[in-house]
Amino acid sequence: MRALSHGAVNGVFGHIARFHPELTAFRRDLHAHPELGFEEVRTAARVVEALKLTRVDEVHTGIAKTGVVGVIHGREHDSGRSIALRADMDALPMREENDFAWRSGKSGLMHGCGHDGHTAMLVGAARYLAETRRFNGTVYLIFQPGEEGYAGAKAMIADGLFERFPAQSVYAMHNWPHLPAGQVGVSPGPMMAAADRIEITISGKGGHGAHPHLAIDPVLVAAHIITAAQSLVSRNASPFDNAVVSICAMQGGDVGAMSVIPRQVKLVGTVRTFRPQVQDMIEERLGRMVESIAMGLGASASLDYQRVYPATVNSAAEAAFAAQVAESLLGPEHVLRDMAPSMGAEDFSFMLQVKPGAYLRVGQGRDANDPGCFLHSGRYDFNDDILPLGSALFASLAEQGLPLNPGGIPA
Repeated sequence: MRALSHGAVNGVFGHIARFHPELTAFRRDLHAHPELGFEEVRTAARVVEALKLTRVDEVHTGIAKTGVVGVIHGREHDSGRSIALRADMDALPMREENDFAWRSGKSGLMHGCGHDGHTAMLVGAARYLAETRRFNGTVYLIFQPGEEGYAGAKAMIADGLFERFPAQSVYAMHNWPHLPAGQVGVSPGPMMAAADRIEITISGKGGHGAHPHLAIDPVLVAAHIITAAQSLVSRNASPFDNAVVSICAMQGGDVGAMSVIPRQVKLVGTVRTFRPQVQDMIEERLGRMVESIAMGLGASASLDYQRVYPATVNSAAEAAFAAQVAESLLGPEHVLRDMAPSMGAEDFSFMLQVKPGAYLRVGQGRDANDPGCFLHSGRYDFNDDILPLGSALFASLAEQGLPLNPGGIPA
């Protein structure tokens, strides 16, 4: 990993580096025992155990079923200020293809996105903050369930997260294999796209493939819709607005019946946008397109458009503060302040809708020629070398955001 600044080595990073082996063992234990969203019973229990060992002031469980929140008060807390740090805990329903000793012990489940690493990094920050308490205020440690499609952040908010733990700002981070280890990326404004699910149901009239004039072919209608959908972005959105429309699955008929025209076909896909206006436009025009194409070919069709996650949008002041904190650890040459947004999605977006804050990407690529497998790959694994850096970044956001001295950096 790239060298850290001299001050960081002798400060927060150097402190956390002393228990790097313990964080690695903790992370690998989580990796070997993956759990899906809202089923993270063992994971939450391991987090609670770790927090109690670090002697945090309070541990709260059962928030949105399996969520955990730890509370640490600073050496002083007359400032009345508070910061929340969030890590996600859930795994993915996918098969692991690795063969190392800590590979998943559960068939069809895998930590393929590094949430095991994020959880371990926040545990490391908790230990450091509880041992040193060099801040004025309160830090809330949010261990969130169900990020992978279950909107766990939204569920925690609905369960009173910020009423019970009234943080003034909130921060999260995600490992990024295509960014070298020792680099951090952040940007004001959008970091991740909104994720919408689309399902198109096309109804026709089944029949014999040798007599198509006696049927109404929904497969043909589906083909026209798939082709036309690709014009939604290129001919309706401004070239300055990023958007994606992808039809990713098609279901209809029976592959063993070569001459049977089915009665119905379903298409499933996703829409990714950054601006609500573009999102609204795509939903409205795709709906009209689906209906009109089907009608023109004698069939009927309907669109079920589900807005799953909003865009993850950093507030400007908090993004600038997070970049400044990262620079204090790594030096400005290793911090990207204008990180390009990703068309992936993240349910931390729900927290950023109600609290100012920032979402960062932490590089975990081993080098420029070997970034490692990307997220959601069966060969993916979290890079344990970056555990102290992630913990130090979490902890420094709290220390520098809640300074003991009046001249510190405000949150």
